[in-house]
Amino acid sequence: MFPLDPVTVLLSIVTCIFLAIVLYKQKERVHPNYPHGPKPWPIIGNILLMNAQRPYLTFQELAKTYGPVYSMKIGAQKMVVLCGYDVVHEALVTKAEVFSDRPVFHGFTRGYGIIYSSGQNWKTMRQFTLSTLRDFGMGTRTIEDRITEEANCLVQAFYSYKGEPFDNAKIINAAVSNIIVSILLGRRFDYDDPKLQRLLTIVLESIRIAGSPMALLYNAFPYLMSWIPGSHKTVRQNSDEFDAFIREIYTKQRNQLDANDQRSLIDSFLIKQKEERPNPDLYFHDENLTAVVSDMFAAGMETVSATMRWALLIMMKYPEIQENVQKEIEKVIGSGEPQMAHRKHMPYTDAVIHEVQRFANIVPTNLPHQTTQDVTLKGFFIPKGSYIIPSLTSVLRDNNYFKKPDEFYPQHFLDSDGNFANNEAFLPFSAGKRGCAGKNMAKMELFLFFTKLLQTFIFKAPPGAELDLSPDLGFTLRPQQHEICAIPRY
Repeated sequence: MFPLDPVTVLLSIVTCIFLAIVLYKQKERVHPNYPHGPKPWPIIGNILLMNAQRPYLTFQELAKTYGPVYSMKIGAQKMVVLCGYDVVHEALVTKAEVFSDRPVFHGFTRGYGIIYSSGQNWKTMRQFTLSTLRDFGMGTRTIEDRITEEANCLVQAFYSYKGEPFDNAKIINAAVSNIIVSILLGRRFDYDDPKLQRLLTIVLESIRIAGSPMALLYNAFPYLMSWIPGSHKTVRQNSDEFDAFIREIYTKQRNQLDANDQRSLIDSFLIKQKEERPNPDLYFHDENLTAVVSDMFAAGMETVSATMRWALLIMMKYPEIQENVQKEIEKVIGSGEPQMAHRKHMPYTDAVIHEVQRFANIVPTNLPHQTTQDVTLKGFFIPKGSYIIPSLTSVLRDNNYFKKPDEFYPQHFLDSDGNFANNEAFLPFSAGKRGCAGKNMAKMELFLFFTKLLQTFIFKAPPGAELDLSPDLGFTLRPQQHEICAIPRY
């Protein structure tokens, strides 16, 4: 052992600090045209600037100072934020291939399936999913009949409350999920089925947690947060429980598989799995099957069910708009069954549904993207592998395209003659190669569910209730818990 000279110790400490600063500065060196943004603190980045419960509001505010393309850091994670329709469209549509990857979302994904995978795995799974959705009737009369049947079941469930106040969340979640479940599993569930309600509970809980401050911290400091207890750990537990349910389903179906009688997406996947086995580059493995079913269940249920709940809440808030929709339903459909063919003759109803989607802003931050190569966007250099946030809030509230972006205003989608008018900045399903795979089915569900319910009921708030249009907290924006009264019209 040698005695430690205090001067040597002090010099060593100073040298270490100096080297750490130099290394940090070198690491922070960026291209001169890299997007500028708020100056980050060492280690924590810009996390203190964030509205942890509503990060999309922070992105909007920072764009006022730094422009539509700017950079920031959350922990060690550098990111580039894109705001406004023009910039987001150029990235996701014009330069779709470059912005088509997905970054790692620590603790919440394994890189399989559709939503969170990248590269050839994503391309293969997306192509399979789109093809299978078409095979099972997406965009055809087959799926329309299935949605109509479910809409009638939903009406009967609403009737059971006899005009008394009730919370519609579980019923609408179950009805909407039955559409995608019928494709994924080849069956539907009763609304009060405990297995379905458990699956809905864990999916919605995970989505809520994914938008929480704990999730933000987990993604910023994954290794540190892995040792700290909290709600972020619940997401993995929920995922494991959901995956176990799916594995149980496809294990049974694998033993009863008939290539000539494919009843579900799982059957179709298992057939592909058999065909692929001689190929050394396997994509149709069990991990991908589990992830695809999980992705489709969550995406197919959450966005449509949340939008439907917003639609009914907004109709209660604005009874004159509800009345106008019902007048158009009476004129075009009468007492008959709503069909997709009616939509082109119902511009006001179509405009109201579009405005609900715009105003509700269900996925405000969008899912993150990642660049596949170096790219220049609006004069800024963005390197390969950059974490990209294309803000959908900034698109759906872009005042260059929407006259009253912060208000519910169906005229955003109507021309001066009352005809339906498309708006290019209407991107609730995102856009480009990463746009929602089930977009066409979702549009069909929204129109058929909404027209059937408004054809059958007048929706009112319970006596004395205050209708609050501010969203609940979570990665997606759902209405806050509330009750409705569904008064039969006939």
